[in-house]
Amino acid sequence: MKPETANPIYMDGNRMATVVGFAAALAVLGGLVWFVGIDETLDALTTADPWALLAVAGIAMLWLVSWGLALWTVLRALGAPVAPHTAVLVFVAAVFSNNVTPFGQAGGEPVSALLISTAADTEYETGLAAIATVDTVHFLPSVGYAIVGFTFVAAGAVQLTRNLAFAAGAVAVLAVGIPTAAVLGWRHRDRVQAAIIRGVVPTLAALSAVVPRWSPPSAENIETRIAGFFSAIERIATDRRTVLQTFGLSAFGWICLSASLWTSLYAVGAPVPVEVVLLVVPVGSIASVVPLPGGSGAIETVLVTLLVSTASVSAALATSAVLIHRVGSYLLPTVIGGGVAAALSVDRVASPEE
Repeated sequence: MKPETANPIYMDGNRMATVVGFAAALAVLGGLVWFVGIDETLDALTTADPWALLAVAGIAMLWLVSWGLALWTVLRALGAPVAPHTAVLVFVAAVFSNNVTPFGQAGGEPVSALLISTAADTEYETGLAAIATVDTVHFLPSVGYAIVGFTFVAAGAVQLTRNLAFAAGAVAVLAVGIPTAAVLGWRHRDRVQAAIIRGVVPTLAALSAVVPRWSPPSAENIETRIAGFFSAIERIATDRRTVLQTFGLSAFGWICLSASLWTSLYAVGAPVPVEVVLLVVPVGSIASVVPLPGGSGAIETVLVTLLVSTASVSAALATSAVLIHRVGSYLLPTVIGGGVAAALSVDRVASPEE
């Protein structure tokens, strides 16, 4: 059951939302730099160690490769194998879709699933299950790193500041709240499936009345797709080898992201203890749920706030380091992934289904 071609009206609306989102993200980033000091931030950026900047780019590439290989292991377990380098490129394209849609991964996963299903020549729900599984596995090591980082940071703190209290709450959400919701959702997946059908079918029927030349899928079709998605998730969860391989690659990717931020701080002359970046990188990723493209603007603000409160780093140095880090972990994969996504789209148009 392959995905259908996106409706032009939807694409235009999504493009407008992206433009508005990027404008808002730039406004937030501009406000952050203005607040901490434009001149100080620019001075730190212009005097950054060039070799360290190259290292940040290299570390970002290692992160993309490790998480791309995590996607490769999952696709192989689902019976939709692709070459390792193809999986890496598809993952970079998926990162692009996350980075240009509001709410980060939550907003970009449907597009990511379409890219994966196109590259792997498989059903849409298989692609959705693959990216959902990879994102879920990525969550697990981030919790461990955040707990370890917070434990050491809190042990060395003179007092629990407001920002450290925020970090503690964020770690608690990562460690308890999200897993609990996931377990409950899985145990009651039949009810979740029924609720989705009850909500989606009338909505699609209403859209079909205003969108020309488009027929919505039937309730039976939607039910089959959702069942296929849950079946694919269950298939991966029972494959211990795949879970362990994916977890290991994910854990290495988080180390790379933390190393990227640490190296960025080193580049501007403000190295920090390792436990600091182990804490702030996973906690900062929570900000990707805000309605900005890839969480841009919000993530930078959270990272700067936590760095200033957990390490002896000025706001200007923290901001400059975070901007360098985000060039490697946000801008670089967005540029590369955009090209890959465009190539996949062209290939799909050039080779339509019979």
